[in-house]
Amino acid sequence: MQTNLPDFKLRFATTNDVSLILGFIKELADYENMSADVVATEEILRESLFERNIAEVIIGEYKNEPIGFALFFHNFSTFLGKPGIFLEDLYVQPEMRGKGIGKIILSFLAKLAIDRKCGRLEWCCLDWNEPSIKFYKQLGASSMDDWTVYRLDDEALDQLASGFGGKV
Repeated sequence: MQTNLPDFKLRFATTNDVSLILGFIKELADYENMSADVVATEEILRESLFERNIAEVIIGEYKNEPIGFALFFHNFSTFLGKPGIFLEDLYVQPEMRGKGIGKIILSFLAKLAIDRKCGRLEWCCLDWNEPSIKFYKQLGASSMDDWTVYRLDDEALDQLASGFGGKV
């Protein structure tokens, strides 16, 4: 998909991009000081993204070289009665920032949300990431300060799951 930035284009990822996607995930984790949290492997990503189709990825290329990605999936708003798009990760390599690439990617996702009849586009941002917060607010995004994200993982997830003795 061509964009309004010369030499930049977006494309949907294919299974051939799994190592590239994992590389971008690791770069993002390093930026967020969370490298130790990355347990994804190429095999896990291949299965999740291209066999089970749990999420989608777009790759940004500048002069035919990959320079960033966005990973997203559909969620659902019961109040709206419509799906939404949840942006899990957006990453542009540091040397390519400031060229409007993040805005192009978010604009594409907004258009995709509209084309897919979604009611919203949502994402999370670390509270210390002031450059991103400022950028998102300039786009017209609003923070959901009255909501708190909760997470179950590892042993807490296993513990809660063990309490269900029924069948699905």
